[in-house]
Amino acid sequence: MQEIINNILFIFQRFNWLSVLDILLVTVFFGLLLYLLRDTEAMTLLKGAIFVIALVALFTSLINLPAFSWLIRTLSPALILAVPVIFAPEIRRALERVGRFGALSLFNRAPKPTEVEQTLRSITAAALQLSERRQGALIVIKRRQFLDQYYKNGVMLDAEVTPQILMQIFYPNTPLHDGAVIIEGNRVKAASCVMPLSNSGVLNALPERSFGLRHRAALGISEVSDAIAVVVSEESGTISIAQGGRLIRRLDGERLLNSLRAFMIMDPREEAKTSDENALIVNSANQRSIRK
Repeated sequence: MQEIINNILFIFQRFNWLSVLDILLVTVFFGLLLYLLRDTEAMTLLKGAIFVIALVALFTSLINLPAFSWLIRTLSPALILAVPVIFAPEIRRALERVGRFGALSLFNRAPKPTEVEQTLRSITAAALQLSERRQGALIVIKRRQFLDQYYKNGVMLDAEVTPQILMQIFYPNTPLHDGAVIIEGNRVKAASCVMPLSNSGVLNALPERSFGLRHRAALGISEVSDAIAVVVSEESGTISIAQGGRLIRRLDGERLLNSLRAFMIMDPREEAKTSDENALIVNSANQRSIRK
């Protein structure tokens, strides 16, 4: 016990403002890491890895096991090299989120406010009509990041955004019905595009289990880019928005249009705060669903 007290006193004697800065940087690093991995399968894997590491460290420090300690020291470099492979999707997502604040977005031409308003009104009108007819749809709206890689797997259109063309694209059993429509500015760039599917636990946390590939694709594209995805459920006709890895559900026409306006004019630095606000919206929607 006296040795432990002496060690603690020794640490405090060497403690200065550089030590405070050092601890603060480490705290910020792990805080950002946990923030970027939230609502992902890697979060569960990370918890398990931390538990195993802590258990092994405690076990080897309390008991003298030379062979087991040698095995752990030998395997540690291999485990460190395996981390980028295991967490590859999450690392890529984190780098893409950081890249949203880079100078690349400065080269994108900002659309005129009148074009944006007309486009959002057309999308809202089409979503309401599709909702009434119970016709599924996935509309992806480009913001600052490029979505060129997703144009290639679809059908290029380059048509003006109108409710009529969106209704025609998502009419059941038509060639362009499956997949997503990508809108850039006031143009429908491509249709029948394949979006990346989300691996997060957002949909699993909701009380309704009827979400299909459209909702997973909407969340997926919102996780790997700053795009906005509007989803119309084919089963229930409900309208949802996916943005920043969050899903806002049960939207009417007014809330849909106002939400799209807010996301389109949002500064990148405000998106982190808005993601937390969206989480509150999701939780409140879940509570309403449970009450129903």
